Amino acid sequence: MHVPDGFINAPVSVAAGVVAAGAVAVSLRGARRELGEGHGGERTAPLAGLVAAFIFAVQMLNFPVAAGTSGHLLGGALAAILVGPWTGVLCIAVVLLMQGILFADGGLTALGVNITVMGVVTVLVAYGLFRGLVLLLPRTRASVTAASFVAALVSVPAAATAFTALYAVGGTTDVPVSKVLTAMVGVHILIGIGEAVITALTVGAVIAVRPDLVHGARGLAAPLKLRVGGELVDAAPADRPAPARSPRKLWIGGLVTALVLAGFVSFYASADPDGLEKVAADKGIDSKVEDHAAADSPLADYGVKGIEAPRLSGGLAGAIGVGATLAVGTGTFWVVRRRRAHAETAETAA
Repeated sequence: MHVPDGFINAPVSVAAGVVAAGAVAVSLRGARRELGEGHGGERTAPLAGLVAAFIFAVQMLNFPVAAGTSGHLLGGALAAILVGPWTGVLCIAVVLLMQGILFADGGLTALGVNITVMGVVTVLVAYGLFRGLVLLLPRTRASVTAASFVAALVSVPAAATAFTALYAVGGTTDVPVSKVLTAMVGVHILIGIGEAVITALTVGAVIAVRPDLVHGARGLAAPLKLRVGGELVDAAPADRPAPARSPRKLWIGGLVTALVLAGFVSFYASADPDGLEKVAADKGIDSKVEDHAAADSPLADYGVKGIEAPRLSGGLAGAIGVGATLAVGTGTFWVVRRRRAHAETAETAA
């Protein structure tokens, strides 16, 4: 659902940019707290960077949803559930920034539109619904995974609705809004099913090995039970907490998976236009699309210029994208965490 330049007029694009910038600023403050919880910034910052890199990789895997139409992960629900809503917004913002600058995917003047629609809206809707479901359902791994599925499913048509709202105010073509809304929501409900499956499988897989690293599953582990006098009672907490387990294996496994997906599996992704591209072409929304400012990038269109072999060119571009997103994301989250640590040190000293 990457909106290119030219779909939304300049005033609305600027307004969306202001909203996106405000959301990122607020998320930076919120992420300081999320990155400081649990296992410390030294571990959580690289994990958050890995989530951004993983989302970048999976977004390269377009899957067919209807005749001549494909879809791909948006990632807001997945990021929010794994690392928290504030950090999740930043993850999506980093992914969209890398895609726009390096790969000419998603307009640069439309970056605020994309962050608002694909980042802010998906995270707010998904995480709000997820938290509500978790409170209502039994506190089990299965219920967290099920809540992830529903939250991800709903977040995609919600993002499509948000795009339609922006188009209604600042669309550059005269296509009736009702037609755009019907087409966008219809196809993105189908895409939402794929989003839900990917999100639930990923969250479920991480919970199965390290539930302590899933933000949305914190507190999931039940207290140790002891049988006393024929009855089960909660064991008293230990005097010393168990040492935190290193997430290194999970981090390495996640990185290898992202590289394989972006560098190899992406070659077999659907070549059909995604939901927004299809609707835009069918309804004429794309009649005023503008050339991308980064069209001359050596990685434009997810291929390395100068390499003729499509498989090698696309695979190398995907691997570079994963590495760049990981580096920028980890660096960003490390700086955010460091700022929190400095603030805590200053408060302690005072």
